[in-house]
Amino acid sequence: MNEKILVVDDEKEIADLVEYYLTNEGFEVKKFYDANAAWEFLKNNKVDMAILDVMMPGIDGMELLRRIRIKDNFPVIMLTAKISEMDKIEGLSTGADDYITKPFYPLEMVARVKAQLRRYKRYNEGHGEEDIITCGSVSVDRKKRKCLVNGKALTLTPTEYEIIKILVEADGNPVGSEEMCRMIWDEEYYDKNTNTITVHVRHIREKMGSSKYIKTVWGMGYKIEK
Repeated sequence: MNEKILVVDDEKEIADLVEYYLTNEGFEVKKFYDANAAWEFLKNNKVDMAILDVMMPGIDGMELLRRIRIKDNFPVIMLTAKISEMDKIEGLSTGADDYITKPFYPLEMVARVKAQLRRYKRYNEGHGEEDIITCGSVSVDRKKRKCLVNGKALTLTPTEYEIIKILVEADGNPVGSEEMCRMIWDEEYYDKNTNTITVHVRHIREKMGSSKYIKTVWGMGYKIEK
């Protein structure tokens, strides 16, 4: 496996626990107990994924996430002791791909890590798909894993790309949030709150500069306006 995962949490017990389970699954873990040290590491090193605690002294997890998103698009999972929906929305809107609320089940954490890495691998490799598909003003290059709106390329996280790809492939037909959850996160014990899709769609619309491209079909889901 050998994917390199950055783990940052000022709670030593949590960071050590995450490291233990990920190492047992064959991942290479780079562990830090503060975000400043992690950021210095990232300036000169590459990772395949990051797991960041939200509340840390100095640079907190949200600030580290913002810095990461300026230069990289690898998957990021946020760890949070908070249960507020607004905190989760803030993380997803800042560019997180997922969140895990403490306390958590280690095996569920591992499942989420694997799901994110599978999607990131598909995002970068393309699986031999060569065609460009278009729906309305939105185009997806499935080989280069890029999305364009009116010819302008968007900077997307792997999760955002998958959502747009699903909607473009639906060719103007609505796709429900639960269906998208199943298509994107497919671990058998991976329980996904459909509000996560809502937050990602909101963030995609912000990147598109308008809400006119992705329409909400009440009671049915979302669709690309043709």
